[in-house]
Amino acid sequence: MILVTGASGTVGRTVLAEVARSKQKYRAMYRSQKEAAKAPAGTETVIADFSDKTSLSTALRGVESVYLVCSPVPDLVQLEGNAIEASQTAGVKRIVLNSALGAGDYRKSFPSWHRKVEDKLKATKMVHCILRPNSFMQNVLTYYAPSIRAQGAFYGAMGNARTSYLDVRDIAAVAAKVLQGGEHDGNTYELNGPQALTYPEVAKKISRHVGIAAQYVDIPVDAQRKAMLDQGMPEWQVAALLELQDYYTSGKGGTVDGVLEGLLGRPPITMDQFLAEFAGEFRGQAAKA
Repeated sequence: MILVTGASGTVGRTVLAEVARSKQKYRAMYRSQKEAAKAPAGTETVIADFSDKTSLSTALRGVESVYLVCSPVPDLVQLEGNAIEASQTAGVKRIVLNSALGAGDYRKSFPSWHRKVEDKLKATKMVHCILRPNSFMQNVLTYYAPSIRAQGAFYGAMGNARTSYLDVRDIAAVAAKVLQGGEHDGNTYELNGPQALTYPEVAKKISRHVGIAAQYVDIPVDAQRKAMLDQGMPEWQVAALLELQDYYTSGKGGTVDGVLEGLLGRPPITMDQFLAEFAGEFRGQAAKA
């Protein structure tokens, strides 16, 4: 039995769909009945919370492998630590941890939080596999598409730093495979996409696939910070995101290697393929202007 945590999130939801297709026996963990009602047909669901060890015990009953993912919140270390402890108590054999790129060498922001969880997991006797994905292509839709639809532009302070984006669906395919164990047990995989792109290059690709003149506008970090705060983003999140941006502007997010393709057994999804598939998400007020 596989337990997929975070089943309503961007990654967890996609991992759940991939596990379901693999015909393995599985259970999906949600925080509310409302979220659980959206589970794929035929899915066994359970309501539990990382902050409630009693509910975790129920969710983990009869489970051999756990896909562990948590939202990037300040208490991530405590919450995922609870899940690891509960898994030990429940006799879970294997945990596949969704970590983050940079957890191996960056002592700030989200990667540093994930590293603490990694270390806690490694200190147990449970078999584990750690996935450290680069930035998601889906983030292009979440964070860039709204302003592109409204203004024909997106903003940031990345300069010409390169990022090796990867599709969440490729992460999910890897997760479903390593949850079965075998040769992947004990390994840590840094997952990078097939091409390292600058933000101006992403803008050009969006323009070509969408048929609009999308533009990337580089702004000072102070202006970016003010914009985030003005949008109501909490200070801790602004600080963490800007520290993470420092990691990427240092050039460490631009690695291209064959790890992801080797794990998938096929070429990964490219940014061109992704943008062609979701071109409609970028069309709006700007396209009509």
